[in-house]
Amino acid sequence: MRRRLKCKRRRGLRPLLHLRFRYAKARYMIKFQNITKIYPPNTVALNDVSFEVEPKEFVCLVGKSGAGKTTLLKLLLAEEKPTSGRIFFDDQDVQKIKSGHLPQLRRKIGAVFQDYKLLPSKTAYENIAYAMEVIGASDSEIARDVAEILDIVGLTERTHNFPVQLSGGEKQRVVIARALIHRPEVILADEPTGNLDPYHALDIIRLLLKINEFGTTIILSTHNKEIINSLGKRTITLHEGKMIRDEKIGRFIL
Repeated sequence: MRRRLKCKRRRGLRPLLHLRFRYAKARYMIKFQNITKIYPPNTVALNDVSFEVEPKEFVCLVGKSGAGKTTLLKLLLAEEKPTSGRIFFDDQDVQKIKSGHLPQLRRKIGAVFQDYKLLPSKTAYENIAYAMEVIGASDSEIARDVAEILDIVGLTERTHNFPVQLSGGEKQRVVIARALIHRPEVILADEPTGNLDPYHALDIIRLLLKINEFGTTIILSTHNKEIINSLGKRTITLHEGKMIRDEKIGRFIL
C-alpha cells in the first residue's frame, strides 16, 4: 500500500508562529495567465500556460528536463519576462513592477535551488545572517531571527559549521533557512532534492511540509516520481512547454 509522507511535528517549533504572512485579498496568491515564453531564435519554453495558486497551497510542478518548470519560477521572480501573457502576485502584475521595487517582491518569495548557492567562506549562521545584513537589519534582529530559523530547520548544532563541513541534506536546510529569513509568503523549491540520497531527500520534503503547515505557500519543482506519488498534493504536469495536467491529488505521469 502506498504511504503518504506525513510531517512529523517536533518540539521547539513554536518560533515558527513568529512568522506572520500577509496574503492578497484576491482568491489566488499567484496567477499565470496565458504565459508563453520563447527564447531566440524560436525555442518555445512555455506555450499558453495558465493556472492559479491559492494562499497556503502546496503545489508540485513535474515534467522532463526542458519542460518549462524552471522557466515558470524565473518568471515569477521577474528574473525573466514572458513573451506574452501576464503573471500576478498578490494581485500585482509582476511585469508592471518597476525595477527599483523588484527587491520588495523577491523578499516575499523565498527561492531554494538544487545547487545551494552558499558562500563557502561563511558559516551556516553567517550565510543566513548575510541575507538580513544586505537589507540593513540590526545586529539584535539578526541574532534573534537567525537563531529562530536555525531551530526551525533543525540546525542549531551546526550553527558555526562551514558548508564544507555539512552534509548535502544539511546544506539544503541552510538554503531553506536562508529562504525563510524574510518571512516569505511563498517558497519556490526548484529540484531541492536533486543532489540528495533518498533519505535526505525525504527529510527535505518533510521540512517543506512542516513549513507549509504553518501557512507558507510551497511550489515544488521535481523529477522525483516517488516523492510526488507519496505526497498526494496538487500536481501540475508540463510537457514540451504545455500544461497537460492539473490534478488536485496528483501522480507522476508522463
